[in-house]
Amino acid sequence: MRTFDAILPYLKKSYGKIGLGIFMLILVDLVQLITPRVMQYAIDSIQERTIDQKGLVWMGLIILGLALAVMVLRFFWRVLIIGNSHMIEKHLRQDFYNHLLRLSQNFFNRSKTGDLMAYATNDLNAVRMLLGMGLIASMDIVLMTVASFSFMGAINWRLTALAVIPMPFLTITIRYFGRKMHKSFFRVQESFATLTGKIQESISGIRVIKAFVQEKSELEKVDEVSLDYVNRNISMAKIAGIFHPFMSFVISISMIITLYFGGRATIKGDITIGEFIAFFQYLGMLVWPMIAIGWIVDMYQRGTASLKRLNEIFQEMPEIDDREADDSIKALEGDIEISDLSFRYGEGLPLIFDGISGSIAGGKTLAVVGPTGCGKTTLIELLVRIYEPPRGSILIGGHEVHRIPLNVLRRDVVLVPQDIFLFSDTISNNIRLGNPETSLQNVYDAAQVAQVYDEIMEFDHKFDTMVGERGITLSGGQKQRVAIARALLTNPEVLILDDALSAVDTKTERQILERLIELRKGRTTIIIAHRISSIQHADHIIVLGEGKIVERGSHAELLALGGLYKGLYEKQRIRARLEGEEE
Repeated sequence: MRTFDAILPYLKKSYGKIGLGIFMLILVDLVQLITPRVMQYAIDSIQERTIDQKGLVWMGLIILGLALAVMVLRFFWRVLIIGNSHMIEKHLRQDFYNHLLRLSQNFFNRSKTGDLMAYATNDLNAVRMLLGMGLIASMDIVLMTVASFSFMGAINWRLTALAVIPMPFLTITIRYFGRKMHKSFFRVQESFATLTGKIQESISGIRVIKAFVQEKSELEKVDEVSLDYVNRNISMAKIAGIFHPFMSFVISISMIITLYFGGRATIKGDITIGEFIAFFQYLGMLVWPMIAIGWIVDMYQRGTASLKRLNEIFQEMPEIDDREADDSIKALEGDIEISDLSFRYGEGLPLIFDGISGSIAGGKTLAVVGPTGCGKTTLIELLVRIYEPPRGSILIGGHEVHRIPLNVLRRDVVLVPQDIFLFSDTISNNIRLGNPETSLQNVYDAAQVAQVYDEIMEFDHKFDTMVGERGITLSGGQKQRVAIARALLTNPEVLILDDALSAVDTKTERQILERLIELRKGRTTIIIAHRISSIQHADHIIVLGEGKIVERGSHAELLALGGLYKGLYEKQRIRARLEGEEE
């Protein structure tokens, strides 16, 4: 993928605005180029005494009119081109975010949040500057340079040739420093991503930091990455600090040459005073393009470095997509079949499952238990294609899981994970997340089933209470129950609870699950739980261990087997007695 391929579609949509803006820019440059000619005429006329006071007034009015024209035209090209660059940045950011939403879980497992935030802020800002002021500066350089040299040549070609003698040094300087600035800015962006990620992690984990009195240690870590960011910016500033003054030095040499040889030509009468002043003004107009060359090189190197970083993300392809989906599948039934499922997270890593098989009829309740690390969460993540299962190993509603469109799969199979995430919004809006148009009464009903209604009503603002970032103002149990209410409100064909009641006491957990099983008669429910006492009324229970289903059956059947399930059950009974909890 070439560097600019990612933004060409956005530029094509804006050809009209960009073209009109460039036209306005050309008019501005033409008006500016006329002004020295007017000054030349006025000065030569004064020297030759061929102009009266009225003529001088007219000259002043013409110059004033040209200045007003420059002001108005400059306003419009700034609105058109710079405004358009902001719109391109907006659309590019939206597409960047949309692309992130399509990427699979593995991408986020290996990517840092700080890196992705840097892409969406600093990198996109650098691209915007390139497409805004960078585009303006590029056009201005070409127009003003060609036009100024043409007008200078029309006055005196010999003097023009002398004035441009130092210019070739600029080409060498630009090439040398351009490469250095590109590498330097790339390192700055990497450092910024590290800094952003570290600060985001520190703020997210502030309660843990305070709990273990690690404020000083975290401050030192942030100080270290901050210092690295500063040092890399200083390194880039040193390069720019040599580059830009050297360009000004070259321009100053051109002005000295012009002053000396142009002054001699004026004294000899080869050119008039008016022409000499006009020549000097045109040379002065070259100062901006020469400075702009340095500026555009700086912006170009920053912009292209950022584009390359963004292109790396845009080239990431989702591992899980709809390439094999059958669009005729519009809804799912709740029966699930697992056939000879083997899975590992990556090549060379140990097997999580080794040829497991099983099924659950639609409308039934399945419980999954087993020791920590046996793959319970992995199993349900394969069911909803957070990770990609092998072909033909999982069927839902009679359809191979890869044939089901993702929007249908995620709509009809809803997962409440272990790690509950609530948005910084009201409790009611968090519950409404999967069904935004539902009535408030339905929100209340879902909260009652999840046994969280009474606690919410005790808050000052009840269901309009803001929960804070990641639901920080709620307890762990309250967050889990709000998440269950959120899932219930969508009334999915298959509901999966992945240890989603671990922070709730045994009695409340049992009440929620009994009410939930009763409410969801005719729909499939899968429950992963550590407390066996809470899932003994499930229609079917499977016990995972060492990559296989080691036991399966009803609660009574599994107890009769006297195996792993009974061992877990007896341990939990002893623990419950010691903690004074009734079963």
